Amino acid sequence: MFNVEIYCLSHKYFSLLDKLPEYIKPLGLGNNIYPAHWLNDKQGENISHLHEHYGEGTGIYWIWKNKLKNMNANDWIGTCHYRRFWLNKLYNNKQKLNVSSLYSNLLKLDNKIFSRCDSIQIQPTTFKNETIFQQFNKIHGPNILNACINFLEINERDSFSEFLYGNNLSHTIFITKVHLFEKYCESLFPWLKKCYEYCIKNDLCKGYNSRLPAFLMERYASYWLKKNTKNKEYLSYARIGNLMRSNNLNKFINPMKIPFTFRMYPTLHRY
Repeated sequence: MFNVEIYCLSHKYFSLLDKLPEYIKPLGLGNNIYPAHWLNDKQGENISHLHEHYGEGTGIYWIWKNKLKNMNANDWIGTCHYRRFWLNKLYNNKQKLNVSSLYSNLLKLDNKIFSRCDSIQIQPTTFKNETIFQQFNKIHGPNILNACINFLEINERDSFSEFLYGNNLSHTIFITKVHLFEKYCESLFPWLKKCYEYCIKNDLCKGYNSRLPAFLMERYASYWLKKNTKNKEYLSYARIGNLMRSNNLNKFINPMKIPFTFRMYPTLHRY
């Protein structure tokens, strides 16, 4: 028998996250104030002070340093996001006529996917007319990604570069076996520290690029799991809008449990 723990990473308090299934645990990030029943990345061993630049990376670091020691190697651990929630299936189209609620279609612990793979990633975004590398350069600027590739171990540079010249990219959130999560963090954070130091030294963390290390981590996570897990699968996700996350609305109802909400999902990106 295995355990499944998923941490819902959030930069502020949303009461909606208190209404998620019990195995999904809210984890507050950065300098905001959170209720006492929430976990937050300022507890224990942490790099919370880097949240401005690392984004949800400070939450992943916190899980690595503070939670894995109490879990078995083949337990499952992962993350979701205050506006991105795992669904229980993989879909190719929106469910326009579905009468069920979003809540009833969230990932369930009895999903057979846990018995047939080692990692679960978000359904990837496919770039039709550009590579991952080109898309990064277009949005964040040239030369940054090339420079940061050189901070990897020599035997990893070519394989990461090869991945970046593909066109399928998953989001940072994923679910995997504990032993793989640990290996991922051991590989990610020394590299990410070098990337961060480079970005700060060259005054690159400005405006939208203030979270450059987080954007680099997103590409690396998708690459690392593809390379290092033999049996991986994908699930779709729902991206929750501002209305559904409203603390005022959630005082009276759980909007995820209203019938017909699932017809808006899953979230699909095609570029």
